[in-house]
Amino acid sequence: MSGSQSIADLRREYTLAGLRRADLHANPITQFEKWFREAHAAGIREANAMTLATANKQGRPSARIVLLKNISQKGFTFFTNYESRKGSELAANPHASLVLFWPELERQVCIAGSVSKVSRAESKKYFDSRPKGSRLAAWVSHQSENIIDRSVLEKRLAALEAKYPGESVPLPPYWGGFCVKPLRIEFWQGRPNRLHDRFLYQKQPRGWSLGRLSP
Repeated sequence: MSGSQSIADLRREYTLAGLRRADLHANPITQFEKWFREAHAAGIREANAMTLATANKQGRPSARIVLLKNISQKGFTFFTNYESRKGSELAANPHASLVLFWPELERQVCIAGSVSKVSRAESKKYFDSRPKGSRLAAWVSHQSENIIDRSVLEKRLAALEAKYPGESVPLPPYWGGFCVKPLRIEFWQGRPNRLHDRFLYQKQPRGWSLGRLSP
């Protein structure tokens, strides 16, 4: 870094709020929906952006940012190319972790669970709601493949624009949603002196357990 400041010196104090067990709903997904509404109401840009961590059969991890597109009692849904690196890893090892961080609220949520594809009908419903350019891009990009340069994508796009001049664009057979069915959900609220509030929900046969973690 420029000047005399080093990365090790970068820090901030968290002072906005605390988190008590009494503040938390018994159902962690309901609690997540509450926090998500508050993040959206606070004007946080792309409050649905989340880190998705996957691992291959050898246990080697990879991570990237994806967008949360649906929340239900079943879990957390995002959409992607099934033939991408993340899609291939999830096919081989159907477990993942998600992290959402809202620094403006000094909050973080960590989610871990099993992963499965959503129905073709659900994928089509979401796909059809996307702007046409995004729908075409799902056909243009063979996600994670090596390409010579950007002209490869531009040529594919031009060909598809000619093929589909109207608004109708079919759903690619290799594109759709994944749902992360949570087994663990942790809510983190920043506190002064790094003595943060952390609460962990864990899935049990008849519901959820809830406990406080040391920061």
